[in-house]
This record gives sequence, C-alpha cells and structure tokens, in this order.
Amino acid sequence: MKKVWSLLVAFLAGWGMAAHAQAGFPDFSRMNFGCDGNSITAGEQWSKTVVDVLGFATHHNVAVGSATWACHPDTQDYGSEGFAGISGGWLPTEDKHELQMRHNNVAKVHIQKFIAEVESGAYPVPDVFVFSMGTNDTNLGSAAEALKGKTLDEVDVTTMAGGARWAIQTILETYPKCRVFVCTPIQTGSVEHNEINLKKIAILRELCRALSVQLIDCYGESGICEKFEEPSSRGRYLRDGLHPDVEGQVLMGRYIAKEIRNNFF
Repeated sequence: MKKVWSLLVAFLAGWGMAAHAQAGFPDFSRMNFGCDGNSITAGEQWSKTVVDVLGFATHHNVAVGSATWACHPDTQDYGSEGFAGISGGWLPTEDKHELQMRHNNVAKVHIQKFIAEVESGAYPVPDVFVFSMGTNDTNLGSAAEALKGKTLDEVDVTTMAGGARWAIQTILETYPKCRVFVCTPIQTGSVEHNEINLKKIAILRELCRALSVQLIDCYGESGICEKFEEPSSRGRYLRDGLHPDVEGQVLMGRYIAKEIRNNFF
C-alpha cells in the first residue's frame, strides 16, 4: 500500500509539473495567425498544421505558388489603378496580362493585400505572422545593402534581401504587437539547389538579426533532409524533390508550431 501511495504521489507531482509547464505557454486560441509564402505555403499545407496544433482562432494565408521576395521592375502596388491581379503561373507564356500578374506575385504585393484585407474587416489583426519563402528567388542582393537607412523609402525591393526587409518591416510597423517569424527554405532533393538556398539563408539570418525577429531553421531542423529525397521525384517527404507531400507538410508544420510556441513572449 505504501508503494502504491508513493507511485500516486510521484504521478501527481509529475502531472502538476507538466500542467505548470503547459501554463507557461500563451493561450493561442485567443490569437490570430497570418502567413505568406510560395507554393510550399499556399492553401492548407504546413500553416494548417500550425493553426490546428496551437489552436489559433483564425488563419489568414496570402501565399501564392511561384512567389518571390523580390519585386520585378514593373511590379504594381496592390489595388493601384489598373492593377492586373496576382498569378502563380509558371509555364511559358507570351500573354502580357498573365506576365504582369506573375510579376505581381511577390512579397510586397502579398503584404499590401494582407493589410487591405485586415483593414476591410475580412480578417482580424494578426498576433503571429510567419514568412516562408525564398526558394524561387534568383536576384539575391545583399543584407548589408538592404539594411541601409531606417525607413523603407530607398530600399531596392527588386532584390531578395530588399524585398524581404520591406515585407518584414512593413508587418512590424503596421502591427507593432505582432510577433513575426521567418522560416528558412527547406532542403530539397538537389544538392545544387541546396547550395543556393544556403546563400539565401545567410541573407535572411542577417536580416532577422537586424530586425530582431525570430528565424526558424526549417533547412536544418524540420526533419526534411536531402539525403532521403530525389532531385525530381518522390522521396521520403518531398513528392517531386521540392514540394512536401502531406506527411512532409505535417512534419514541417509541427516543427514550426513548436518553434512559435517555444519562442513566443
């Protein structure tokens, strides 16, 4: 009987410690979640897992496939006169309207759209916002150049670094109480692609340090690894060497949810 009692006391003590630890985390069910990205984020992929795991009250996702941080020279502002819209198209085309919509598929326009939708009352002000993009960027620029000056007026948004600074800082300025997180690109099945991603991650890391936002290392810690993936066909978690399948989306979402929970303050 004495042994049973000791076991019961130990169980209750452990339960109490677990409950106390859980109480140390915020109540995400009272918070609103926003995110932006490309085809790995669009729709209900990893972000749905994050919302489900942490229990966010709302889910506002403006990600579009093929998106980049960097703008094009002719990228339009969202809602401007003659705004063509946004397209995630990627197949070759000579249609000028379609090309303009593709050139509008960038972080700056996504964030302008996000803010407009909040201001219209369609969605609430975000408490947490996560960026997850960069895979499609080719004009990287440099963090040092993008970080010059306090305001965004002179930032060159046609580079990945400049576009990322503009988008991150705009969310921080528009929603001062919002916690912002930036995910690195994941590993792909291509060694060459991963080498480029590492250069992009170095830029994002420097930007995040300068803007004092949390970097989430999806490249090194999400569980998706090039050694188990193929360059252009199905592997362990990627369906084509680049895009996570359902298992990969859930794995990525659970990791991001953990990082948000553990780093929210």
